[in-house]
Amino acid sequence: MRLDQFDNSEFSRGASSLKEFLWWVVRSLFFAPWFPIPSAVKVLALRAFGATVGQGVVIRSRVNVSFPWNLSVGDHVWIGDEVIILSLARVTISSNVCISQRAFLCTGSHRFQKESFDLVTKPIVIEEGCWVAANVFIAPGVTLGTGTMCTAGAVVLKSSGPKMVLSGNPAGPKS
Repeated sequence: MRLDQFDNSEFSRGASSLKEFLWWVVRSLFFAPWFPIPSAVKVLALRAFGATVGQGVVIRSRVNVSFPWNLSVGDHVWIGDEVIILSLARVTISSNVCISQRAFLCTGSHRFQKESFDLVTKPIVIEEGCWVAANVFIAPGVTLGTGTMCTAGAVVLKSSGPKMVLSGNPAGPKS
């Protein structure tokens, strides 16, 4: 790879520089502190910056959402402490989903084989009734089928069907 050839000019951040700067300020004030800030305040902030957020959503401390305008969250979703949502592309979290502490939903990567190390972004979809346990990594382009569970520490690189239990690195159906 040749980082001097990296060109990210085709990537759209989805908002103006001013909006992104204001989000960084709001994120620092309401999402980054270790002490609890009411979920209702965080939900209002996300909505103010373009996220779609349903009812009964719980957002714990130190949740990091990069671009809220690329985030859609259903009803009765729990997002645990220190979850990272790298929303360079759309992230859709359906209703009745639990994203446990330190999970990482990652919509971006790079083409390592190309010298220019091109940025690649793909959406993530987590369907109704899923549980993403602690320290799970969800890769760009993954869809978790309805009712799927990802066990702690799983590295999910491929989409799953409904009602699967995924574990391991790389994650696969648990036997």
